Amino acid sequence: MSGTVWIVLVIILIIMLGWAFFKRYKSLVNYDPSKDSDKLVILTDANFKATISKGVTLVDFWAEWCTPCKIQGPIVSDVAEEISDQAKIAKLDVQSNQKTAQQLGIRNIPTIIIFKDGKVAQQFVGVKTKSVLVKAVKDALNS
Repeated sequence: MSGTVWIVLVIILIIMLGWAFFKRYKSLVNYDPSKDSDKLVILTDANFKATISKGVTLVDFWAEWCTPCKIQGPIVSDVAEEISDQAKIAKLDVQSNQKTAQQLGIRNIPTIIIFKDGKVAQQFVGVKTKSVLVKAVKDALNS
């Protein structure tokens, strides 16, 4: 190929990467937890133990200032839309509910813990895809 073709291809690649980064940035800046699914259960220190005590519950431990949490939030909301009839899908803000986070040893966020009848069935740290979370919940339901 000639030098001109390579230059054009590099410019197109740079434009595509720039657009992808811009879209990701906009989604992070515009994330609003109040627009999460109505099927999400909002947990606090006060209602945490009662909520996880029976059945399967997926809990997203997050904070508003956490950038990876802003990526994970809409994914957890989508999980709630898909499987909230089978398991409880919940969020706990670690900034406002430090007692529970400390008791569970949450050191990094986002952390997602799947509880079955009050006991930890599986735990993830970092951003996870919808398919990984749905599979983990279904595994907990079937175990």
